[in-house]
Amino acid sequence: MTTINFKREISDTVDHAIERATKALGAEGFGILTRIDMHGKIKEKIGKEIIPTVILGACNPNLAYEAYTANSDVASLLPCNAVIREIAPGRISLEFAKPTAMMQILGDAGLTELAREADAKIERALANV
Repeated sequence: MTTINFKREISDTVDHAIERATKALGAEGFGILTRIDMHGKIKEKIGKEIIPTVILGACNPNLAYEAYTANSDVASLLPCNAVIREIAPGRISLEFAKPTAMMQILGDAGLTELAREADAKIERALANV
């Protein structure tokens, strides 16, 4: 089975982990395009509670441009998501989407190869959170 995320657990708060993840991704050329406070939206829309979970939509514009110009279908798979989830008080799971796994959906070997560069950047970012 192909894993779709790079994962790591840290001791921190959700808010501070978001700051750290944003900074680490930025150092690898990724900007944050979106932020979804999933737990807040679930509570707002259906009145149910889930653990604090925030999804950041991260994009490296250079890699996104290369991927898009190679195969515009890639737009459905962008941006790369970074999930910050509180799994216990003071314990955070970081789950960053694995670009090669996403590109394999399209069955485009060229895009999968391009995604290897993104994988390396995202793995470095995760290690530096």
